[in-house]
Amino acid sequence: MTVRPLILALALLLPAAAPQASAPVPAPAPPPVEKPVVVRAYPHDSTAFTEGLLIADGALYESTGREGQSVIRQVDLASGKTLRQATVPSGLFGEGIVAWGPELRSVTWHGGRGFRWSRPALKKLGEWKYAGEGWAMTDDGRQIILSDGTPRLRFLNPATMAVARTLDVTVNGRPLKYLNELEYIDGQIWANVWMTPYIVRIDPAGGVVKGVVDLSELVARAGVTDRDSVANGIAYDRAKHRIFVTGKNWPELYEIRLGGGAKG
Repeated sequence: MTVRPLILALALLLPAAAPQASAPVPAPAPPPVEKPVVVRAYPHDSTAFTEGLLIADGALYESTGREGQSVIRQVDLASGKTLRQATVPSGLFGEGIVAWGPELRSVTWHGGRGFRWSRPALKKLGEWKYAGEGWAMTDDGRQIILSDGTPRLRFLNPATMAVARTLDVTVNGRPLKYLNELEYIDGQIWANVWMTPYIVRIDPAGGVVKGVVDLSELVARAGVTDRDSVANGIAYDRAKHRIFVTGKNWPELYEIRLGGGAKG
């Protein structure tokens, strides 16, 4: 997404709106906020406008955005160097990626065009269509999960990419929009919230935000000045139980952990 004038009324730390009922109803408790511990920092391409990040079969993949600069690539974790890459078709703003079987699937911001790529060769295999915008994807092992900047996540049938169900995300009883990069970690959906330093941890059954990961110290460490260069990019190594985060045009990628483990 390109920069737009924006004032985020993110209700992460605010009390829920008072109900208009005659009998008092307890407001939901605000979700706990945690700051991650950095396990290790790795080099990251500071020209990469990161939209998607994932680890599949031990390999790190990243997708980048902006028209004319959108690519999908495999990256060497230790050095940050690109091992191979594919270019998103001209005129499209690349967004998130997900690994499904031997493929990567990707979305674009506008136009409803998704693509299928071989893995690890990154050869384009085909296209698929969807309604509205595409921001990011992950999977829960059964379905592919798509964000589009609204509070509603779409769960897609991987065989047809048709919508199987939707999930409305709330925090403190209020809808939470601007859900961006996604990752599925230990039974929860983690989502960067666009234009904030926050990752929210979402219950995939009811859509309630169960916790918040505050990356503000990593934002400061990244030292970026462009306001578009926000925290964006979450990857989970399911085999080794490692969590990685980065941001758009950040010079580093971080392995992190939470004080109480991945679920806090």
